Amino acid sequence: MSGSDDAGVTVLLGLGANVGDPMVQLAAAVELLDDLDGVTVEEVSSVYATPPWPPPDDPRHVPQDDFRNLVVRARTTLDPDALLDATLELEALLGRDRTVEQRWGPRPMDIDLLVHGDTVRDDERLTLPHPRIAERAFVLVPLLEVWPGGVLPARHDPQGTEGPPAEGLRVTAALTALAAEHPIDDVLLVGRLEEAPSTHLDRPDGPVAPPAGFRRPGTEDVAREHGAGGAGR
Repeated sequence: MSGSDDAGVTVLLGLGANVGDPMVQLAAAVELLDDLDGVTVEEVSSVYATPPWPPPDDPRHVPQDDFRNLVVRARTTLDPDALLDATLELEALLGRDRTVEQRWGPRPMDIDLLVHGDTVRDDERLTLPHPRIAERAFVLVPLLEVWPGGVLPARHDPQGTEGPPAEGLRVTAALTALAAEHPIDDVLLVGRLEEAPSTHLDRPDGPVAPPAGFRRPGTEDVAREHGAGGAGR
């Protein structure tokens, strides 16, 4: 795989929750990620509170509590599809049921695969890097914490569809550009996961999540909606 070695590749994952006790949910998710075979969590950002999207003045808005978000940097020997399958399983273990949830609605757990090494792909199952990183302050702010100096893999996109430009995009540049267009003062620091109660959950023996290509009538493909099947807003 491109960018891989015996120690695996660097991956960045965005986690979000706004159902139950989000801090406990996030702490459990990070622990479960680190328990995965082939995944080693290296750094976890602070937790930030952000309002749900779309905003109240948008007809698609769903009334709900603010999200708690963070970004995890890890090393993995799993390929993108295997890691996606694993994150879908963990979402389900933490209470997410894609068969009944409302689009743009509350989430007990949402895991986005943001970056997987230098992989660039765009198909019906997965888009890497995540196509909306540069649009989301609740991703960029914690991403900068755990990946200072990070550069998103170059996208070779002659037709100019959404996503980082072909020369690659620095996380700092993306956040600066976003802040120049929209205020980011609604991304509020909450604290660190070390301050949250610890809850250990054992992984199930078999997969419990639907496949990433699952479709619900009247909605877009889940994997396409989130770019990785996963802070699903």
